[in-house]
Amino acid sequence: MSAALPVLLSIVLLMAAICYLRLPIGMLLTLLGVAGYALLDGPVGALVMLGNEFWATFSSAGLTVVPLFVFMGQICFHSGLSSRLYRGIAAWIGHRRGGIAAATVGACGAFAAICGSNTATAATMSVVSLPEMRRYGYNTVFASGVIAAGTTLGAVIPPSVVAIVLGIQTGLSIKKLFMGGVVPGLLLLGLFLLTITWTARVRPLWGPAGERVSLRARIAGLPGLLEAFLLFGLVVGGLSTGVFTPTEAGAAGTALALAFGFARRGLGLRTLARALMETLNVSAMIFLLLAGAGCYGKFLSVSRTPFMVAEWVQGVGIGPFPLLLLILLVYLVGGMLMDALALLLITLPICFPLVQGMGYDPRWFALLLLVVTTMGAITPPVGASAYVVASMGRIPLGEVFRGTLVFIPAFLVCLAAMLALPEVVLWLPGLVD
Repeated sequence: MSAALPVLLSIVLLMAAICYLRLPIGMLLTLLGVAGYALLDGPVGALVMLGNEFWATFSSAGLTVVPLFVFMGQICFHSGLSSRLYRGIAAWIGHRRGGIAAATVGACGAFAAICGSNTATAATMSVVSLPEMRRYGYNTVFASGVIAAGTTLGAVIPPSVVAIVLGIQTGLSIKKLFMGGVVPGLLLLGLFLLTITWTARVRPLWGPAGERVSLRARIAGLPGLLEAFLLFGLVVGGLSTGVFTPTEAGAAGTALALAFGFARRGLGLRTLARALMETLNVSAMIFLLLAGAGCYGKFLSVSRTPFMVAEWVQGVGIGPFPLLLLILLVYLVGGMLMDALALLLITLPICFPLVQGMGYDPRWFALLLLVVTTMGAITPPVGASAYVVASMGRIPLGEVFRGTLVFIPAFLVCLAAMLALPEVVLWLPGLVD
């Protein structure tokens, strides 16, 4: 049997299952990987491969970094730190035209820096900031688009759960990926703020100014900003100086988040139990994705698909840069159809060796993927962040997607800058060991 046929069939089945079934993607990848491996190497070999992959994934000490960072984000969410963070920023800039929207994006960026989850940020900011924007008469399309776009910063700004999984899957340093996400993340945040400023100027009724608060109220909101700053400084500062490994940074950040939660009396036994359950759910989903992707990757390896793709590219004679743009386009379209994390885990066994073979820096390519795939969280038909905002705010999904279109140029400008100036993107990772 030709090895290409099972691979093509598995891709078709995977896309069909994603569109029409509600099976977890990790389970789908496991089933397709085992079935394909069994066709090419026999059922006994497939069962041995299945056991090895699941054991290697669920017994890996390196994966403890995932639940630690997820737990830290859940503690911040359930203890009310995100609400304090938003109100602290809004007190200083909310009185400007588009200021409430700018405060929302700023809070999304700051919360993403201590949470690392798009969907958790989307749920939080929908509850906290959407009522405020409605109270001041913000256009619903614009308001929902602001929240959905702001949540994508969680996949780029460290500590990003997607960056952790990407580092585990490719063997790249998680610490360097974290540091590499700082410049693109801040650039994207700045472009979002410029987009809001421009939109509020062109369409004043979409983003009217909020009320000016007293200096005392502004100062009263500073502790919420200080908490976020201290958490970010502890995690990223400890990583950049070599004081912490990624796992230790997650543990230290979790301990500080717990201390803030109990000191503020925002965290009780019930909310702590809820945070633990959410952490277990999210971590189990990620572990299953990793194990399933490992099975599917072994199937692709035994089928020699990565080698066949590389040989085909050499035969066609596509130049390195056009091929890179083509790969990014595939990820851009793929991100519109499926979850970014699943897309990365499925395609990396093929695309990552191909890009390395072209001589590109693998860290730079990984950071490009973070920005490209996170666009999928706000683009139809599968944009996860858009779905969360629509559900939490009881807004038609089409209106949320219309609002996110305003921010797509910001992503494209960020990608163009990263492609044109790779040395700037790799400057911070080059400073850490």
